[in-house]
Amino acid sequence: MDKKIVYSGIQPSGSLTIGNYIGALKNFIGLQDEYNCLYCIVDLHAITAPQEPKDLRKNTLDVLALYLACGLDPEKSIIYIQSHVPEHAELAWVLNTYTSYGQLGRMTQFKEKSQKSKEVLAGIFNYPVLMAADILLYGTHLVPVGEDQRQHIELTRDIAERFNRRYSDTFEVPDILAPKVGARIMSLQDPAHKMSKSDENSDGFILILDSEKDTEKKIKRAVTDSLGTFAYSDDQPGLKNLIDIYCAFSTLSADEVVAKYEGQGYGAFKSDLAQVVNDGLRPIRERFKTIRDDKAYLESVYTEGAARASRMAQKMLRKVYKKVGFIPR
Repeated sequence: MDKKIVYSGIQPSGSLTIGNYIGALKNFIGLQDEYNCLYCIVDLHAITAPQEPKDLRKNTLDVLALYLACGLDPEKSIIYIQSHVPEHAELAWVLNTYTSYGQLGRMTQFKEKSQKSKEVLAGIFNYPVLMAADILLYGTHLVPVGEDQRQHIELTRDIAERFNRRYSDTFEVPDILAPKVGARIMSLQDPAHKMSKSDENSDGFILILDSEKDTEKKIKRAVTDSLGTFAYSDDQPGLKNLIDIYCAFSTLSADEVVAKYEGQGYGAFKSDLAQVVNDGLRPIRERFKTIRDDKAYLESVYTEGAARASRMAQKMLRKVYKKVGFIPR
């Protein structure tokens, strides 16, 4: 029986946080044996915000090297750069003609970004359609995303169903693949918000490629609470977040972490947490340096990945073009 197809993409915005690692990359590794996986570096999405060209190129290769350093295997998965497969943009244009203005205007992320910007660009507005094209282009069955992306997946499903009703079954209607492990990691300084490298306070996030010294400093500065008790509770979101991080980098459950540090001060826990995180990231940081310096290897990975992705994408796009009435090339 054929394996189901899993698709996911990450923007090349420089180094990724431990939130990206725990919530996404760590889960990606395990999916490779169970599914046919495509992992994309979505540089077309990245240019919906202003980019310095040389930085975008560097960041794209950085994320590719991080993919590989974290354990993604180009022999098991298709790993490629979005702009190297032009069918993404071609399908997005077709899907724009099946997506209403009202639907896109109701997207929560669009509302948030447009409120922060003096000038709202069309790329930001149409971002969810390109995301739908990314997913539908490969007959994707499952998309490993968090709850914050549910609205985009629902839109993707709606577009697929609308197209299928008009032209008969063409697209697979995808579902969300809930992560098997890993909590949603929050800011170290404001645990009410998700950890993000766009946080104005650099102490709010830990980058995978941060130095061990910086990692330790950020953990020691992380907010906890004034209660003074050691518990895994929604009433103590800062501490709960740190316990989630500890669990992600160790074999202990939240209850076991609480039992280990109950009656101790937060200082001892934070010191041990920094050690656990650095021990977990050290092999990734070392592999990253080796892989990032091997330009020939990186080129071979993204070239072969794009070739494999293109074969799948072209097959789907030919089917779509035929159904909408385009004359074959």
